[in-house]
Amino acid sequence: MKLLKFLIAGIIFGIVMAKSEAISWFRIQEMFRFQAFHMYGIIGVAVVLGVSGVFFKKFKLRDISGNPIVFYPKDKSVIRYVVGGAIFGMGWALSGACPGPMVVNIGYGYLSMMIVFAFAVLGTYLYGVIRHILPH
Repeated sequence: MKLLKFLIAGIIFGIVMAKSEAISWFRIQEMFRFQAFHMYGIIGVAVVLGVSGVFFKKFKLRDISGNPIVFYPKDKSVIRYVVGGAIFGMGWALSGACPGPMVVNIGYGYLSMMIVFAFAVLGTYLYGVIRHILPH
């Protein structure tokens, strides 16, 4: 029962993603071709929500286990973010979905997205395996 609120939040997230057409490869293609503002508007709303969420850290919020939510300083090395962003962007452009819409598409019945999901999990696993040898 403790995790029920997260299941409900996930269902609401999926409905919002589907109704806003953020799971549509066509909308994502429009964005990468600079043909429509639709996805940029959705991303802009997400950024505003994220910034407001970080603002609330000053209220000493806690996670589901009661531990304080802590933000750690990020590494200032630019190359890792450029390479990681390029890999993420290529995967996004080639598959037509980033991680959130990818899972929603599977739930929506686009079973071919399970291939994309499998490779996303594989890529995450491989990163964990080679992380210690990558530049910091």
